[in-house]
Amino acid sequence: MLQRASFRYTLTLYLADMTATMGSLYLALLARRSWPIGKPFVEEYGGITLPIFAIALLVWTVVFVGLGVYDPRRIIRVEREVTRVVLAVGIAALVFAGALYFSFRDVSRALVAYFIAFDAAFMVGIRGVARLAWRNLGARRLPDSRVLIVGAGVLGREMVQALQEHAWMGLDIVGYVDDDPEKQGNQYEDAPVLGGLSDAPRIVAEHGVTDVLFALPLRAYRQMANLVVELERLPVNMKVAPDLGPLAFYKMSVETFGTIPLVGLKEPILQPYQRVIKRGVDVAFSFLLLLLSLPAWPIIALLIRLDSPGPAVFKQERIGEGGVPFQMYKFRTMVQGAEKLERALAETALVNGSRHFKEPDDPRVTRVGRLLRRTSLDELPQFWNVLKGDMSLVGPRPELPVFVERYQPWQRKRFGVPQGLTGWWQIHDRSDKPMYCSTEDDLYYMQNYSLLLDLRIMLVTALAIVRGTGAY
Repeated sequence: MLQRASFRYTLTLYLADMTATMGSLYLALLARRSWPIGKPFVEEYGGITLPIFAIALLVWTVVFVGLGVYDPRRIIRVEREVTRVVLAVGIAALVFAGALYFSFRDVSRALVAYFIAFDAAFMVGIRGVARLAWRNLGARRLPDSRVLIVGAGVLGREMVQALQEHAWMGLDIVGYVDDDPEKQGNQYEDAPVLGGLSDAPRIVAEHGVTDVLFALPLRAYRQMANLVVELERLPVNMKVAPDLGPLAFYKMSVETFGTIPLVGLKEPILQPYQRVIKRGVDVAFSFLLLLLSLPAWPIIALLIRLDSPGPAVFKQERIGEGGVPFQMYKFRTMVQGAEKLERALAETALVNGSRHFKEPDDPRVTRVGRLLRRTSLDELPQFWNVLKGDMSLVGPRPELPVFVERYQPWQRKRFGVPQGLTGWWQIHDRSDKPMYCSTEDDLYYMQNYSLLLDLRIMLVTALAIVRGTGAY
């Protein structure tokens, strides 16, 4: 459905991308001729010919298609699309440079650098213009898919909300059908209930429906089976959204075992290769950062001991991946014995409905501790947790047991990946949003996990630490 709805959009993008690539190559030639940078330009030795244009077109097409730049499932969110495009341009540039090395070695390196810079800028700009144009023109063009939702319950309405976000790509929601008499004639999410399930064949024919989405509760699946039989004689596509969301612990998967479809309710979030890469990055970075920061540890420990009595390093039980508890280490930033009050403060905050129990003017924090928190130096010992494998550099923040005890079942999904030293919620709010209010951000990270997202979070976290924002 989404593939068909976005066909014209992705085709337009591809043609625009390849035109921009050819144009960037020509602009790079003009820039190399005109800008007095580098060695004097000799056209016959450093210029470009038609075969070079052909190589660029071939390389960009293969790389962009191979990396899924035009896959509609990967271009829904603008930030993911831009990240994928920049990555594709970088890989295509490497392949292009390699191809030139074995064919047209005399091409000016400065010209190639201009080409890559122009192309990346054009690619990002094209997507901004294309999205604005497609959204503005969407109301004046025929939709590629007209969708009827079977079921106006919670699942059906969530489906409509999701479809409305992508309506600009050519999706048009005709409405619902539902047998509940109290829903007849009403509107939900700006979509009308057009009749009961028995009216679906007539509505499909009258409204030119191309896709029927079943969003019925489990108890109504017999009715769904009967309706599927009736709709089979009509030229309409049918899909079902299983009402299994409350049962899915981490994420759902679908596979076929023989002729039997199986829906996985609890599957690993990280694929084996992703886990290996993530662990490799964790070990390399944590070892390097521990090595670089080690000279500062005695100084920090001495300042802590001089400022207040008690140990320099503080350990506390947190909940890690899979709900397994572990001891997390930090430099002590509070007066000795302050942790005994933490559970009581947390429980009081929960009872009173407060969003915070950790405040910027907490009297338990020492003078040195306030400086350590502001600079995030108090978290240096957690690199040891990362090196041990208790934590990862990036992931949902390890939670206190007192909060985990109050979790709703859906919140436990956050333990499906290694818990992290920094995460998606921290780069947005850091301490301005407490951990127990961040589960939505954690689930977003889990659903959109990639190595590039991890690197982005690490970079933004480093910038936040330098600015000293949101940490106390």
